[in-house]
Order: sequence, then structure tokens, then C-alpha cells
Amino acid sequence: MLIDLDAIFASSPSPHVLVDRDLRMIWANDAYLAVTGRTRAQIIGRIMTEEFPAPPDSVADRMLKASFKRVFETAVTDHLPLIPYPIVAADGTPQARYWSATHTPLLDAQGAVEFLLQNTNDVTELYIASAAERAANPADHTTMVRRAEVVARQNLELGSIAQFFRTIFDQAPGFIAIISGPDHVFQLANDAYKDLIGRADVLGKSVRTALPELEGQGFFELLDQVYASGTPFSQSGALVRFRPDGGEAEIERHVDFIFQPMRDSDGLTTGIFVQGHDVTKQKAAEAELFETRERFRVMAQSMPNQVWTAGPDGGLDWLNDQAYAYTGLAEGDLYGAAWGQALHPDDLEGAAASWAAALASGTQYETEFRIRRHDGAYRWFIVRAAPIYCAEGRVERWVGTNTDIEDRKLAEAAIAQMNQTLEDRVAERNRELETVNAALRQSQKMEAIGNLAGGIAHDFNNLLQTISGSLQLAKRRIDPASEVMPRIELAMKAVERGATLASQLLSFGRRQPLAPKVINLGRLLRDAGNIVRSAIGEGVEVETIVAGGLWNTCVDPTNVESAVLNMAINGRDAMEGHGKLTIEIGNAYLDEAYARSHLDVVPGQYVMLAVTDTGSGMSADVIERVFDPFFTTKPEGRGTGLGMSMVYGFVKQSGGHIKIYSEIGSGTSVKIYLPRSLDAEELPPSLTVDDLAGGNETILLVEDDEDVRITAAHLLNDLGYTVLQARDAERALAVIESGVRIDLLFTDVVMPGKVTSREMADRARHLIPHLPVLFTSGYTRNSIVHGGRLDAGVQLLSKPYTQEQLALKIREVLGKPPSPAAISAPISAPPRADTAPPPAAIAGLRVLVCEDQMLIRMDLVDGLVESGCVVTGVGSGTEALEALQAASFDLLIVDVGLPDISGVEVAQRAVAMFAALPVIFATGGRSVSGAEDLPNYTILGKPFSDRELTEAILAVLGK
Repeated sequence: MLIDLDAIFASSPSPHVLVDRDLRMIWANDAYLAVTGRTRAQIIGRIMTEEFPAPPDSVADRMLKASFKRVFETAVTDHLPLIPYPIVAADGTPQARYWSATHTPLLDAQGAVEFLLQNTNDVTELYIASAAERAANPADHTTMVRRAEVVARQNLELGSIAQFFRTIFDQAPGFIAIISGPDHVFQLANDAYKDLIGRADVLGKSVRTALPELEGQGFFELLDQVYASGTPFSQSGALVRFRPDGGEAEIERHVDFIFQPMRDSDGLTTGIFVQGHDVTKQKAAEAELFETRERFRVMAQSMPNQVWTAGPDGGLDWLNDQAYAYTGLAEGDLYGAAWGQALHPDDLEGAAASWAAALASGTQYETEFRIRRHDGAYRWFIVRAAPIYCAEGRVERWVGTNTDIEDRKLAEAAIAQMNQTLEDRVAERNRELETVNAALRQSQKMEAIGNLAGGIAHDFNNLLQTISGSLQLAKRRIDPASEVMPRIELAMKAVERGATLASQLLSFGRRQPLAPKVINLGRLLRDAGNIVRSAIGEGVEVETIVAGGLWNTCVDPTNVESAVLNMAINGRDAMEGHGKLTIEIGNAYLDEAYARSHLDVVPGQYVMLAVTDTGSGMSADVIERVFDPFFTTKPEGRGTGLGMSMVYGFVKQSGGHIKIYSEIGSGTSVKIYLPRSLDAEELPPSLTVDDLAGGNETILLVEDDEDVRITAAHLLNDLGYTVLQARDAERALAVIESGVRIDLLFTDVVMPGKVTSREMADRARHLIPHLPVLFTSGYTRNSIVHGGRLDAGVQLLSKPYTQEQLALKIREVLGKPPSPAAISAPISAPPRADTAPPPAAIAGLRVLVCEDQMLIRMDLVDGLVESGCVVTGVGSGTEALEALQAASFDLLIVDVGLPDISGVEVAQRAVAMFAALPVIFATGGRSVSGAEDLPNYTILGKPFSDRELTEAILAVLGK
């Protein structure tokens, strides 16, 4: 402390002691030590009430502590005129003493009471003065002291009472305030009220001054009304907005309150007693409860199940609309214990017992019983209910659902019935699975063989190219008059025959282009009957049976005829030229049961074509392999073994099914099922060979093969057509853009150069709207074929074709019959042809050849060198890239399948190095996936001739 208490009070005859807020004595003057009989060491640092104890809860104890509390709370000096307070003397004996004390607060820098200075005087002698002195002079000092004692005791009692009521006031659970006068000035406000309004400094202020935010909320007016009328006012759940501490942030409270007027002795209103409760949390809880109940109601009403609730006693008190809709009862009909009326009588007792047990144990309820529907029928339900507990752990409600399980019950009954014959059904299922597995194995085998056949065809073409190139090189070095030349020509024809076999393999692999039409098989085979009879000879009796009301099917007619012819020839050979061959056509339906044992079959309606012979029949092993490529039971030299493979590929590609029935010695029946078509039959033009004619139309013939182009031009000129020729798409577009009249575009599918035949046709139709286009090919890429079928609207004439087929197809595409006047006329002049360029046209080119087959690479290099090219030959993609880094080239010729990296990647990386480098893909395939992004490329299919190679080089060089 800054005050020098020793200097001020040390010599004072009046006792003084200084205590802190814990009543710990920290200083005392000599007079205090003398009157208490203590030394400084005995009291400094000691708690006063511990050093000078009074009996607990005695008058002395309560008077002293009450005075201390008043000073510390109010910072106002307090007097105790007389306080009886015992003290233990130095010798240890207790003495009854009387004191007069003054307690003075000493404040800190913030104005709070930090210390209390007690000035206490021992007035025991005055208090116990003799009775004679009191009788002689009743108004003496002793009497005054006794009056002071009475006053002190009364003040203590009043203080205790005031403290009691203040404690009640402050600790009241509700908020309380007392406001006085017409201005409504706050006189009292308990802690709850201060917490409600968010501020404590309201005493002595009017309501309008202390709570200005109440303006406009109606409370000022209510206070004025209550004060003026003297009539109390109360309200529940009133919304009040406060600004705590007078800030800008606003809070909302809901309160229940009463304004009670206070009156004086004359009955006049002097103030208003405000009392109430903050019910904000209650309101929020009520809102949450309402929301929860509403959510439950909406959810329960939207559920497809029946939902209900019950009280703790198990009586139903609510059901959703689904329950009423099902039972047909009105709301309330099932409340309480009346729910039993909806149950099947046989189920009621068990359901009631289970419900009673759940109610008694408070555990989840689950059972099954039948409930009567509004039409009187009963259905099985599974009924579940869960208890909801209150905070005290008692069940206060049940929530339950009824779920229809009638279908499950029926299924369980059916399963029980089925289980009785389980062993038979398992055996039957095992037989079905074995059949399915056998069909699956066969399907997987045929699929694998098909993929293999396609791969073989690709590799076969590579081998043919090697042979063809070698023969062509030999042919160039041999005198045409040499006796060896005919043998080389025979070898070349063998190469052509090999190419045909490769095409047949592609047919088995389901990679041939189909041109399906809606046809009637009965009509088609009647027209083809003569061909079949002439093919199988006179020793075989042929019977054709066509069912009435035959459905149409959508297939390629040419392939149907080929399939029938193949099967007929196989039947003739099995009968060794003598027997009966039956061709039967009818409607058929393959059902789900059949499809389950034949994985490739889609259940539905089919047109069935069966070819049955009376030959030697086939064993099961032969039937299993009959569709394998090159498999045959005929002697060596009779057949290639690809006939039935081609039939299988055609049927599968057409979405059909093929099945062979045969036994040794009992003949064979091959049945083909082709999907039914609901469309009308597409009748072919009624042309005959006698009508073979053309017209005066102009046809643009586009064909890169010179021999084929010259031959086709002769055939068309012979039919009377005017023929314009082009060897590639670029030259054809130049003819079209010249403005010359063109009535039909007749083009090969596979074209060299940047522009495909399909792109050429589209651009031609843009220049000449509605221009008819006829494609021809021995093998097609995906430009006009997708999913094994020709694109919609595309017309195709497959190679090879006869003049009759050409004439009929052209008249069909032109959409009009042949003109009788346009009878075939002699050719007045040889057809125009783009002659093949001489080898000198490519002399001087720097060519990089990348081919992993050594013989093919040698043929290519030798042929190009003879044409005057500077050639580098490598056998891998890595070597090709190294060569490109070491030198520059005018052309890259690359195979697609290389041992290290693909030819496409080699080409892409080469073009990245030399942007303008032309690329020729020499491949056994008909398309190169991934080459579309190259700026300048063409595809040269193996096997190819020297002329085809030269033309491909000139095309890619733009010459």
C-alpha cells in the first residue's frame, strides 16, 4: 500500500487492524495488539475469524460477517455500535467482550474495495456498569449503549431479511423487474432480467432510455396502458427483439410475461411489477417437435407400407392413409384395441399374445398375420413395431409398419413344393447345363476358328505376295517364247486360286459384305431349282416342299443360293450320286427352352430351310467338326473343305442358326433358321436374259485395275452405254467437276489415293444430286459395310460378275427397265483406258522399304531398283527409324505387322520427322487402323503386281 499506516495509526490509542478481501490480517497497530492480548507475530497473515473465532451462526458471528459483506459489496463505511464478540485471553481462557466497530473500505485504482480497515473499541466496561448507576441515571451512557445494542440487533435482523429477499429475487427462475412512475423507471431488476435484455446498467433509467430497441414492438404502449388503467396485462410466447449491450446485433426472445400494477395506500398506481419467463428454448423445442411430427407424418403417408402408432398401453392412436385404403375402414375404427377386427380370426390370438409380450418387455415387436382387405380377401403381412423411450427410460409410444408379404408366402410355398422334386429337377438342370456347356464350347471353338481363319487369310496373302513377286521378277527375266513361260503362267493362276481360298476363309470368319433383302425363300429356291438339279446330276431325286403362308426373311439372296448349292452337293456326295434329296422350307419358332441349350439362338420366329439326304450319314465326331475350315470327309482332291464353313459363316452373320441332324446309315438333315422379317418382299426386276440390254445412259467407270476396267468398259459398251473411265477417285472427281453428263457412277470399293470410294460417291452426289451409285468389289472394307452388312441405300455388285448380272443390276440401280431400242451394238471403237504408267515414271525416287518377310522385301527392292529407284530395305521398325535419321527419302513403303513396333507407328513417327513424306502400307489386310490421321497415304493389298505397285506410288505422289 502507498499509505504509511504505521506513521498514521501506530501511536493512536484507538485499536486499528487492516484485512484483505479474504479477511487475512496484514497490519495492526499497538493499541489493537494490546486490546486483543496478541503479538504481531501471532496475528499477521492469519484469518481474523480463525484467530478470533465466534460460535458458528451465533449473533456475534453473523453481525461481524454481515458488516464485512456490506463494505466489500457497497464500498461504504459500515458501523457496528455494539457487537458482543468473545475473545480468548492470553492465558487461554475465553472472555465475553463487547465492542464498537467501524469498518472503512480502502479502494484500488479501479475503485474496487481492496482492503478493509477495522477500528474497534472494547466497550465491555460500559456495557456491564453497575445496576445502581443505571437506576440513578437512566439516561446515562450505559443506557445509550444498550439502545445501540438493540438497534444493532434490529439492523442485523433487517439486513438478514433484506438479504433473504434479495437472494430470492436474484435467484428466482423467472425474470423480475420493478419500474416506477409514469416514465417507467427501473428500481429493481434481477439477474434473470439482466440476462434476458443483455445488459446490467438499467437501474435508475426509464424503459425507453434503457431499452430503445423496444420502440415499435408495442411494449411501451402496453406499459402506458397498464399504468393508466391499473389493469394487469399478460401474454404467452411474445416475440421480443433486444440489442445486447446496446450494439447493432439483434437477438430474438420468446417470453411469457405479466405487467402487474403496484398501488400505494390510496390505491393509486405507483409502478409496475414485471415478471415472466424466457420460453425461447421451449418455443424452439416446440417448433422442432412440430417439424419432427410433420416430417414423420409426411414420410409415413408417402410410404407404400401401412404405418401406425400406439400408446404405451398398446392401443392404436394413428394409422396412415394406406392402412385405411387397404382395409376400407374409416379413421378411428381401429383405434385402441379395435385393431383385432381387421385380422384373420385364426391369427388373432397369436398376434395379441406377441403384442402383449412386447408391451410387457418393452422390446421390438415382430410377427406375421393376415389382414382383411376391403373386398374381404386376406393377405399376409409382416408386422413390426419399435418402442420410443422418454428421457426417464419409459416407453411413451410405439411406431409400427405392416408390409405385404403375400407374394413371398406364395413363393415360399412354391419353393416348398419344388423342393419335393428337387432331385429330379437337379438332374434335369444338370442335363440342361451339360447341353449349354457343349453349345458354349462349340460356339467358342467356332469363334476361335473364325478368328484363326481371318489371321490365316492375312498371312496367306503375305505368302502369296512373296510367290507372286518372285514369279513376276522371273517373268521379266525370261524370254516370252521360252518353254518355261507356260509353267510360270500356271503358277500365277495358282496364286489367283490361293487368293480365292483366302476370300473363302474370310467368308467363314463372317467378314464378307452382305446385301440382305426381304425375300421369300420358296420363290427364290423355285427359281434356283434348275441350278441345283444340274449340279447334283440325274441320279438324285430332288423334292422341294414349301409350306403354305411362308414368312419372309431378310438375307443375302446370293449367299442363300450358294448355301443350298453347297448342301445339295454334299448330300449328293454322301449318297454317291444316287438317292433322294429333300429341300424343305417352312415357318418355325425357337422358344426359350431351345435357346437355353443353344447359346447363339435368340428366341423368336424364323424361316427354316432344311436340306435332307438319304446318304451314309455322319458320326457325332464328324458333326462336331463339320464346320471347321478345310475339314472334309471326301477323298483328297475333291473339295476344299470350305463349303460348310462358308454356310456357317453366312448363317451366323445373318443372325440365324444352323443345326445338323444325322446318324450313320440314316442320312443327314441340315437345318438353317433365318430370322423372320415383317417387311414386304422385295421383288427383283422382271428381266430375262432375252431382255439383256442397256440404254443410252452415260456411266462413269472408276476402277484401279486396268484389266478389270477395260473388260468392264467392253461389257458396258456392248450393252449400249456410253462409258467414261477413271483409274482413281481423284481423276473421277475431275471428270464429274467438268460438267459432263453422268447418269450412273460405277466404282470399285477399294481405291488408291487419299480419297476413298465412299467419299468420292458422297462428293459426286453433292455435285450431281440424286446421282445413282453402284459399288463393285471382291472384298470390301468398312467404308460401305458395317456389322457385316451393307449400309442402308448402298448398292453392291460382287466380283466376279457376268454380263447378265451387270445388266440387271444397272437397270435395278437406275430404277427403270431397259430400253427395247437400246439393243446391244457392236463396239465401234476400243474403250478408252488410262494406260499403266511406264516404270520410268518413278525412276530416281529415294524409297525406304520396311518389310519383315525377307523374300517379299527382296522382291520389292529388286523390282523398284529395276524401275530406276534408289532403294533402302530394312526388316524392322527400329531399323526404319534409324534409316530415316541417317538419310532423307521421297517415299516410305511399310508393312503393318512388324516384329518390334507396328508399321502405323513407324509411319506416324516418320511423318513427324518429315511432314510431307508419302506412305504406302503394303499389307495382307484391307484396312489399316490408325492410319486415318496421316496426311498422305494409300493401302496396297497383298498380293500385288508390279503395275499395281507403280500405280500406288504414282497415286500417293499425286502424279
